[in-house]
Order: sequence, then structure tokens, then C-alpha cells
Amino acid sequence: MPAKDFDVVIVGAGAGGAAAAWRLSTRGMRVLVLEAGPAYDPLLDYKLHTEHWEAEAFPSKPNSEGRYVIAPLQTLEEKYSDLRSWDLISGRSNPNARREPSGPGYHHVRGVGGTTLHFTGEAHRMHPQAMQMRTRFGVSADWPIDYATLEPYYAIAEQLVGVAGPETVGDRWRSTPYPLPPHPLNKGTQRLGQAAATLGLSWTPNPRAALSQAYDGRPACNYCGNCNRGCPRTDKGSVDVTFIRHALATGLCEVRPETSVTRIVTGASGMVREIEFVDKQGKRSRMPVKRLILACGAIETPRLLLASADATSPRGLGNESAQVGKNLMESLSWVSTGLLEESVHSYKGLPADAICWDYNRPDSIPGVIGGCRFSAAVHEAGLVGPINYAQRIVPGWGKAHKESLRSAFGKALSIGAIGEFLPNARTFVDLDPKARDAHGLLLARIHSQLGAQEILKLQFMAKTCRQILHTAGVKQLAEEYGTYDFLSAAHVFGTCRMGVDPKSAVVDAHGRSHRWRNLFICDASVFPSSGGGEAPSLTIEALALRTADHILEAKQNSTYT
Repeated sequence: MPAKDFDVVIVGAGAGGAAAAWRLSTRGMRVLVLEAGPAYDPLLDYKLHTEHWEAEAFPSKPNSEGRYVIAPLQTLEEKYSDLRSWDLISGRSNPNARREPSGPGYHHVRGVGGTTLHFTGEAHRMHPQAMQMRTRFGVSADWPIDYATLEPYYAIAEQLVGVAGPETVGDRWRSTPYPLPPHPLNKGTQRLGQAAATLGLSWTPNPRAALSQAYDGRPACNYCGNCNRGCPRTDKGSVDVTFIRHALATGLCEVRPETSVTRIVTGASGMVREIEFVDKQGKRSRMPVKRLILACGAIETPRLLLASADATSPRGLGNESAQVGKNLMESLSWVSTGLLEESVHSYKGLPADAICWDYNRPDSIPGVIGGCRFSAAVHEAGLVGPINYAQRIVPGWGKAHKESLRSAFGKALSIGAIGEFLPNARTFVDLDPKARDAHGLLLARIHSQLGAQEILKLQFMAKTCRQILHTAGVKQLAEEYGTYDFLSAAHVFGTCRMGVDPKSAVVDAHGRSHRWRNLFICDASVFPSSGGGEAPSLTIEALALRTADHILEAKQNSTYT
């Protein structure tokens, strides 16, 4: 299809880009999706059937890992030594005096499907009260929409993905039930649930983008426990096998992998005119756009906007508010692991199959602003095979070590927590002044600073995780890690926040730039607040569906073209 024939060009094929592409193409619009990373074939690229499965993480392919610069992080304080990461084999994981990146720091997949390719698959709705943080607590910013506005779009996304969830919904009221029943809980998770009940905490099935029954031509989950390594069966609801698959089936959507957009070019009358890009063969080209959606994530979207500065936008495209790249909110997390005296076959079953929402409300932790959640975490901690037991939590060597390993396997019990991150002036994204990618574009530079509220929250999360494990029968902890001494962010938000006032927000309530009438953003960069530990993919999808409907309505009414 010639470039001039596309009604919408979308940059990024993750949760937001895929959901928007599906909604627009199924409503008759012609859509082009440009993705910097490669396409993955679940049947060929994921290696869970091989004997070396445990030694391999999610498979890296050319261009599947973006490059970022991380600015020097904060100095660690001895008074918070109980928040340092450690394990029985290596001792303290970060022996340095500063917070350090863990691996890449920002855990992201570039590819058709984005980070949903290796995500656990939690499918959470934002807590309604977490959408009014400025009004209620004087922090972050209020969402310009409320939960009731977003609820119908949550339901649409859940139906397409095939979310399996419980009948009880708590504060997140629903207009329709989950499309599929919840998954059964494995024995280790049941043990954690018994401990939670003893402590007066709730423990319910976690809403999951993994099929508990065959659905939409995809098989039910086989409970291999390795969602983070890529799902070869397609039962996990990554967007490549859900939104993208259905968008392509319309015949109105085209996806071009390994195509990097390097610049957005503006024209007169407040409209984006064209984009510059480099295709799979390395050829540089320009393409006119009628409507442009950015869905590159909370690091790459502000990078592209800042890199597109011109004479009319010297601080970066859409940055009249000076908020592009600001208000970065990252993952605040903690995991504690210990060994039981008897095996509960904790490596079996579905990752993160149960969750505790008791402290998820932004006012539910005494003396702290912002909530958190707790969930079973053995699989996400990687304790699903003997190698990680041997390298991290079962010390020794030789024959005795092998015997200890056989005895310990299946006894590990992990509980994790994720909490709210409040924006602060020292946590943001800008362009590194020197480092560039293969196409000559300056790299994004991530600055991160944990505030006092984040440290208080981490202390509460660590204390509660330890308490639950000890109540479950763990005599001695074997490993703990968290984000006090490591930058390890799978969820990032807020760098192009939405809002009513153009002076303090980058986009409006529909994700449209306050200045550029045909420029939209559909990713977690628009979040005004991070929520109390909710996984963001479902909210990204719901927001993208709403933005797509706004584009469709505007086209019908000729509001802007």
C-alpha cells in the first residue's frame, strides 16, 4: 500500500500500538505499524522444549534490545542496609556504595509485541483512587479521566486477550465478568495464601492474560511456569498473538519490523507532516503522515520527541510544557525467598497466580503515600529449575552439594511486592549529549532518584514479605533483592503525561498532543501516576482503544485530518 494511502501511522508495536492498530483497522481505517525491533515466531524462537531452556532467558535477536544511558545513581546509606540485595551464594549483590543498574536497568523488548512478549501476563485495572493523587494527596497529577470512563475499554481489551480472573473484584467494579475463569493455584501459592490468611490478609487469584481454557483459536495454558521466556504455545496474551493477529486479518493493517523512526517533521497549521525512518535494509526515507501515533514506551517516546526539535519547537516536539521526559516513574519492587522444610513443588503452575490487594489503595499503608501489592513470585525469581537453585540459594560443592540440591528443589517459596513510585525532579529522561545509536540518534539517558516515600514503601514491602514467608514456615531466608540498591525497571511511566492544562501536560485526555493536532501518544508515558503496583499493559491497551475511538470520531466529523 503506498504511504499516502495510510490513514494512520503507528510507531511501536507493543501494547498501545497494537491495541490502536486493531481498533482502527477493524473500523475501516488503513494502518501502518513501524516497529524498530524484529518479529518473533513463537513456534521457532522460544526454546522451552530444549534441554538448555533454563540457561536461556527471553531470546535476544538483532535489534531486539534497545540501548540507553543511565546517569550516575544515588549514594546508598548504611541505615538502609536491610534493603540491600543478597543471596546465600554471593552475599551482597551490589557491593558498591551507589545504586547500580541491574542488567540493562530498563527491561524492555523491542519487537512486534513489545515487552508483552516476555511479560508475566498480569492483566490489572488501575485502582480508581490512584487516579486522583494530586487532589487527594498533593502528589503526582490527577488523571483527566476517571475509572468509569476507562472501564468499557478495559472490558474490550480483556475480551480480546482472553483474561482469566476471579469473581470477586474489590474496588475495581466491572460491567462484565472476566471472559475466562481463574487459574488454579499451585501448592506453593496455596501455602502463601494460608500464611496471608493467618495474618489477616486477603489472597485471591491474580487476573492473568493467560488462557485457563481454549479461546479464540489458542490453547489453554499448560502451566510450564516460564511466561517470561516467551510462550511457544500462544496461550499467553501477548499482543502479537491477540491484537496484531486480528489487525492483520482485516487486510487493512501492515506491520514493518526493523524499521526505526528517527525524526518527526512538522508543517504549518499545527500538523505533523512526515516522518524520517531507516528500513530493514538500512535505507533512509521520508513518509507523509495523516495521523501519527507514538507508542514507543516511556523511554523511547520522549527520546523521539526531544530528538525532533526544530526551529518552531527548540525544546523538542510537543514540549511547550517542558514536561517531555519529566515525571519518570519506575518500578519499585522487592522479592524475598526462603526454603521450606518440605517440597511444595513450587516450580509448577502459573507465575504470579495469586495476589494480595490489601495495601493497593494509595492511603492504605500507614504513614506512606501510595499503595503496593504482594504476589507469588517463585517463577519470576527464576526458581523453576535446578541451575538457579545451585547458583543462588543452595551453597556447597561436589557430591554433598548435589545431594543438597536434590533435597531443596521444589522447596523455594518467594513473595514479591511492587509499589507506587511518586514523580520527583531528579527522576527523568533526557538525551545523552554524546552517545548515539547506529542511525546517529542521540540515546535516551535515564536519571533516577528514590524519594523518601519510596524508601518507606520499600521498608514496608520488605517487612511484609518476610512476615508472610516466616508465617508460611520458612525458617531462614535464602535471597532478597529489590530496587533500593538496583535500578531494575520493567514498568516505567509518566514522561509525556496526560492532562487538561497544556502548561503542565504533553497530551490531552485522548492522548492527543496539546499543540500538534494529528499527533497522539498511546503508551505508559501518558500515565499521570503509576498506581500501587498494577501491571500497566491492560491500562495501556484500554487507553489506546479510547484514543483510537477518538480518532475515528474525529475523522467522521472532519474535526481534523
